[in-house]
Amino acid sequence: RAHRTPTKLLLAKAFGKLGVSFEVKGEDVYVPAKQEMEIRPGFRDMITKLESAIWPGVPADILSLLLTVATQCKGTVLIHEKMFESRLFFIDRLISMGARIVLCDPHRAVVIGPAQLRGEKITSPDIRAGVSLLIAALCAKGKSRIDNIYMIDRGYEKIDERLRQLGADIERVEE
Repeated sequence: RAHRTPTKLLLAKAFGKLGVSFEVKGEDVYVPAKQEMEIRPGFRDMITKLESAIWPGVPADILSLLLTVATQCKGTVLIHEKMFESRLFFIDRLISMGARIVLCDPHRAVVIGPAQLRGEKITSPDIRAGVSLLIAALCAKGKSRIDNIYMIDRGYEKIDERLRQLGADIERVEE
C-alpha cells in the first residue's frame, strides 16, 4: 500500500533514480506532469542500477514497471532482477515496440532511453509484465492491442475504467 511510509520512501527512491517524483495524499498518488525523467547517475558517475531485493530493497513486483518507465527516461540504467528467474522475459515485446534494451542474461537488462515506442499487438504473459506492457502501450505512438488481458485483470480490477478517468485513450474489446 502506497501510504505506508517505509514503502513510500522505497518507491520514491527507486523512481527518483529515474527522475520521476510523486506525492502520496491519503490513498491517492499524484504524479506531476512534465517531469525531467532523466536517469540520475550512480556512484562516481557509474551506470545507475535498480535491483530487486527483500525489504527494504526495491520490491520485485515493481521492477518490471520501473524497467518500462526507464524506456521513457533520458539515460542508461541496469535492471537486475535477483529474485525470480523469468521476470524479464517480456522485454522482447518492449523491444518490438521500439525500446532500446539489451537483455544481458535472464536476470539483467540494460535500458537506454528515451525511446519512442510504437503501437504493437502484444500478449500479456503475467500480471506484472502485463501492466508494464499496458504502460508501454499508453506511451506508444499508434494503436496497441494487448491479448491475454485477464492476466492484468487478476491484479488490477477495472484498470481500463480507471485509466480512462485519468484521460487514457483505452478500450476493452470483447471477442
